[in-house]
Amino acid sequence: MRILFFGTPEFAKNVLSAIAASEYKNDIIGVVTREDKPKDRGHKLMPTPVKVLAQELGYPVYQPSTLKEEVFGETFRSLAPDLCIVVAYGKILPHYVLFEPKYESINVHGSILPKYRGAAPFQRAIMAGEKEIGITIMKMDDGLDTGDMLAKVSVPLLPSSTCGDIENELAAKGAALLLDVIRAIGTDKYPPEKQDDGLSTYAKKIEAKDRIIDFSESADVCSRRIRALSPAPLAHTDIDGLPVKITRAVTAEGESKGEPGTVALLIGKGDGRMEINCGEGRLAILRLIPQGKNEMSAGDFIRGRKITESSVLGKGENK
Repeated sequence: MRILFFGTPEFAKNVLSAIAASEYKNDIIGVVTREDKPKDRGHKLMPTPVKVLAQELGYPVYQPSTLKEEVFGETFRSLAPDLCIVVAYGKILPHYVLFEPKYESINVHGSILPKYRGAAPFQRAIMAGEKEIGITIMKMDDGLDTGDMLAKVSVPLLPSSTCGDIENELAAKGAALLLDVIRAIGTDKYPPEKQDDGLSTYAKKIEAKDRIIDFSESADVCSRRIRALSPAPLAHTDIDGLPVKITRAVTAEGESKGEPGTVALLIGKGDGRMEINCGEGRLAILRLIPQGKNEMSAGDFIRGRKITESSVLGKGENK
């Protein structure tokens, strides 16, 4: 079977890695990923995680600026894939990519469809407070994540799980399920199941406003926002005007006993924690990245005297 893989971020890289470790290793004829993007102040072009792995594995890499037929169609047909596997590629696939391969195209989507169709399913599911989160393997069609479902796998969403934690766990489970689906092509083991459009929800992409921590919301909502956006692009606030990104936080025990954004408790010993009053409950900040610094524990931050019991969070530019 001639397999053409489409994918871009870390989650897709982990799925590609699993395929490359399977009996389909030599069936991968190429990898299509997004173009390199400038990063940080130096604007150095950085390859996608999928590109880095594909090059390490020796697979041909294609980075078309667009998948329009006049740009990529000739290359696609010269590759003559039997199956396209798509994992968080990041662009709409045209009709010829979806349907010209012998076995068409299948997608590893990061939600329990039909809920959370769209660009940010993991993040939106965590923000919404879902109790479980999962992967759907589906046949692709011309719609946005509307194709027939082939298989699903899910895991509990724990109160401390970040998006990165979930992606790592589900990439492994989703890849194993994907491989089983591929092995079953031509059999009736995974019969296609149509989605109920009436049950669908849309997971829109993460915008700048989604990253701002609003302590007037409940601690649960703040915690979910932080965990959904970690390890990237990260939720942020300020402490006495100092911009910080929060990488780890959980809902603390106890009630709010002050104005939202004020300090409820500081523990500087060991890894430490900073408990902040919210509109309802208290948020325990465990790890953070101050502007211009590396990630550190709350304890290290407190011991550096960057926060006191009179400090206020969220009063600066975020307001």
